Amino acid sequence: MDTHALAIIALGSNLGDPVWNVLQAVERLKQFSDEPLLVSSLWQTAPVDCPPDSPRFINAVVALRPRPDETPESLLSKLLELEKEFGRGPRTVRNEPRPLDLDLIMFGRQVRSGADLTLPHPRAHQRRFVLEPLAEIAPNLILPEQSQTTTELLRSLSPGEMAVKVRT
Repeated sequence: MDTHALAIIALGSNLGDPVWNVLQAVERLKQFSDEPLLVSSLWQTAPVDCPPDSPRFINAVVALRPRPDETPESLLSKLLELEKEFGRGPRTVRNEPRPLDLDLIMFGRQVRSGADLTLPHPRAHQRRFVLEPLAEIAPNLILPEQSQTTTELLRSLSPGEMAVKVRT
């Protein structure tokens, strides 16, 4: 699968049953692609920039080939709807605990900078909870506007933030 033509989605959950939430969300994401998904293992990570005492996250990354009529905006709309189906309400506190968080990391080589959508995701290249699972499924991928592979970006992170594989 040509990784440059893929949509990359980061999944996270730290409310309810996070492992179940992420696994079920992966199953639902299959309906957005006619081809099999590339799916990372599940990783447990500490919350980043979250309110005090926020639970740890279960994270994963999925790569899918968007259908020909799909746009970054239409896919984002589907991801937001899926978050709602899993019980995510309106955001009242920045980075509050949530049953499901779906972030569109990249959509092919497209670049966007708008109020509702920024591509590639502006902090993906700095986040271990994105890079660890992404490097697992696409180690040589270079995100748009970056010059290093996901593996190289991962190696460049400070060792403070840890990710632990909990399920393959």
